Amino acid sequence: MFNEWFGLLFVLINFILVLAMYRLFGKTGLFAWIGISTILANLQVIKTIEIFGLTATLGNAMYGTAFLVTDILNEKYGRKEAQKAVWLGFFTLLTMTIIMQMTLLFKPHPDDFAQQSLATIFGIIPRIALGSLAAYLVSQFADVYIFSYLKNKFPKDSQFWIRNNGSTMISQLLDTLVFTSIAFLGEFPPEVWIEIFLTTYILKWIVSILDTPFGYIAKRFTFDEDKGIVNEKRV
Repeated sequence: MFNEWFGLLFVLINFILVLAMYRLFGKTGLFAWIGISTILANLQVIKTIEIFGLTATLGNAMYGTAFLVTDILNEKYGRKEAQKAVWLGFFTLLTMTIIMQMTLLFKPHPDDFAQQSLATIFGIIPRIALGSLAAYLVSQFADVYIFSYLKNKFPKDSQFWIRNNGSTMISQLLDTLVFTSIAFLGEFPPEVWIEIFLTTYILKWIVSILDTPFGYIAKRFTFDEDKGIVNEKRV
């Protein structure tokens, strides 16, 4: 049961760190977190674990924090800021992929000890990188638009859980379908692909539920820059 209870602790720490970044650095902290989460999630996904008797990959919790951050930005600063965060995450991931692939091409010194380890971590096949980039764009933009739509339909503060969970659960379904199809379909037998797809989405679904209280806490944070935005809207 270690992976199960430690996984819960791991998820909570992820979301606590998001709140800490936001509390300490305001909106800038949220944008910085997008870069952090996209890189770490794509490094963690290399590691497979067994949880609840099923095979799964890491990265779901960290990746889920990116959706929470774009929802917070959309909720407090508007859709354009959320879209800006999506593009920031995409180019962060693209930059990491390009730079680290070029890094691996350098001929290592005879005494070098890191090349093989770096190749293991960053020597991902092109279709996995493509799947990750495609899934990120599709799911994140879907999340932003669905959240905005739900915000018009359910605008009350008490209905934030509907906006947050509704947008994230649908967009995470798209993300899981796009990524697992591009990265793994044809590489594994159909039954293994289905198991990876289902376990990945279920874990993301659980993370989505757990992030809601942290979204409500973030909504209560106020900053000087927020007051400026409110005044501009009044004018």
